[in-house]
Amino acid sequence: MAFKRMELEDWFDSYQFKVDYDIGESGVKFFTIKDLGVDLSDVQLRYGHHKGNPELRELIASGFPGLKASHVAVTSGASESIFAVMASLLGPSDNVLVEVPTYPSLYHIPQSLERDVSLYFLKYEDEFKLDIDRLAKEIRPNTKLICLTHPNNPTGSMITKTELEEVIKLVESKGIYLLMDETYRDLTFDEPLPLAATLSPKVISVSSMSKAFGVPGIRIGWVAAEEWLIDSVRAVREQITICNPAPSEKIAMSILQRKDEFLKRIRANVIDNFKLMNEWIQKRDDIEWIPPKGGVVGFPRLVKDEAADDLCRLLVERYRTFVVPGYCLKMPRHFRLGYGGHREEIINGLERLDKALRELC
Repeated sequence: MAFKRMELEDWFDSYQFKVDYDIGESGVKFFTIKDLGVDLSDVQLRYGHHKGNPELRELIASGFPGLKASHVAVTSGASESIFAVMASLLGPSDNVLVEVPTYPSLYHIPQSLERDVSLYFLKYEDEFKLDIDRLAKEIRPNTKLICLTHPNNPTGSMITKTELEEVIKLVESKGIYLLMDETYRDLTFDEPLPLAATLSPKVISVSSMSKAFGVPGIRIGWVAAEEWLIDSVRAVREQITICNPAPSEKIAMSILQRKDEFLKRIRANVIDNFKLMNEWIQKRDDIEWIPPKGGVVGFPRLVKDEAADDLCRLLVERYRTFVVPGYCLKMPRHFRLGYGGHREEIINGLERLDKALRELC
């Protein structure tokens, strides 16, 4: 195995802590423990359950009709879920087919495990919509797993219920598995689809508290799957993280116990910010985008057919404003914007983006 740094995380590590304005973040505004009102004074700092705190697993399962706690494992963020699932499912000769653009771990992890990886690219010209016929043609004889993200990061595109059902029929007919990264499911603009893992034993859902709930620092994610796979995820975790930090699980439980109230406020902020950013972009003649339908990120591109690298470096180095260049996500003409943060920060960030665009022109 050979693990390499992800270009996306390298960019974050190099610049995100050096800027004044962040309009590239892929989650909602961050909360403090004080904001959450969580008392951690009675939390024992002991080892925890390897599949996650039983009460936390019950809380997660209760949010999705048809999901049982025995089909849930709590992990250190969605990334560990993805790692554990792939380490469990993929043999040395297996292929994994990954939708792109997406969070790079979905293809970096199997590459690091020295598995065969092929990429299915969403197209701007198709409004980043899933073309199931084209996806089916990418399946190889050794394909074991297909990875999709819904809502998509970074495009904000979504699949319909009919498309989800068609993809599930496809994997069932091929005897393979579907991994759905549903980290942004709670931030769809319309009614969310059923949790994919509840629709077929061939589907695995992963999610996280990081993006929709504003607490990436607690590193709590989860995977929903058949019990045999949950047991295998536990076995993988016992070689790396073993269990989740007790304070993190306490914070996660506190949030999920008031999930509806929590998300109501967050969604209102996200939708207002999306409208602001969408109106700003629609008035421009130098960048364009497919308006997102969910999540907190969009993926504009330069109208000129050229890479956005210079724009992104100018923004972080001269205007101290953070965005994510598209080369980190295998689409260099694009760059990622986020609208989940504080409104004032977004306004200030867009003002600096305007200056940088004018300077380059």
